[in-house]
Amino acid sequence: MPDEVVIYTKPGCPYCAAAKDDFQERGVKYTEFDVTSDPEAKEEAIRLAGQSMVPVIVRNGEVTLGFGGS
Repeated sequence: MPDEVVIYTKPGCPYCAAAKDDFQERGVKYTEFDVTSDPEAKEEAIRLAGQSMVPVIVRNGEVTLGFGGS
C-alpha cells in the first residue's frame, strides 16, 4: 500500500518547495493544500502543528513539521 502523504504549504516557502521536489524525485504522490488560499487547510495545519508554520507534512497519520531532507 503506498504512503498517503498530505503537505500544507504556502507560496514562496523554500522548505515547502524542497519537500515537494524531494517527493517528486522519489515518486511519492502527495496532496497539497495552500494555507494562504484555503482557510480550512490553514486551520487544519495549525491544529496539526500546534502553531502557524509550514510545511506541515502528514504521512500515514504521522505529522512532521518543516523539511530538512529525506
